[in-house]
Amino acid sequence: MALQDSLADTQMKLMNLVHRSIRTLSFGRVGNTVASMPVVELHAVGRKSGKMRTTMLTTPLHKDGSYVIVASKGGDDRDPEWYLNIVANPDATLVIEDGIRVDVTARTATAIEKAEMWPKIVDAYKGYANYAKKTDRDIPVVICEPRPQP
Repeated sequence: MALQDSLADTQMKLMNLVHRSIRTLSFGRVGNTVASMPVVELHAVGRKSGKMRTTMLTTPLHKDGSYVIVASKGGDDRDPEWYLNIVANPDATLVIEDGIRVDVTARTATAIEKAEMWPKIVDAYKGYANYAKKTDRDIPVVICEPRPQP
């Protein structure tokens, strides 16, 4: 891994840690939105470690219990680790506002679904358009749908 990639990954992990800490220390009163988008806490099993991993993410679109998250990694040419984890194991948990836990199945949107959602995603946060310009990678859009309860 190149030094630049390593530094970028460390910066992302640090931002995630700081965000989670602020949200925890404020008892959920601070850090529930970023750029007017709701924040979710994604809990997913690591594809290599088998351990539970937690990542703070924004959700530009949400409806009927489903949440859309964008695997942009700030326009990096590599997919984010959390995305690779949910591709390997799509059963995950989201912690949404007020600490509510939602068991979800995550899936990558089809090309047709992404084409329909992308303008709405960019309307929610213009930065996504800039991220797409920065990379040749097709930025995945992930749909997290609630799992039926037994």
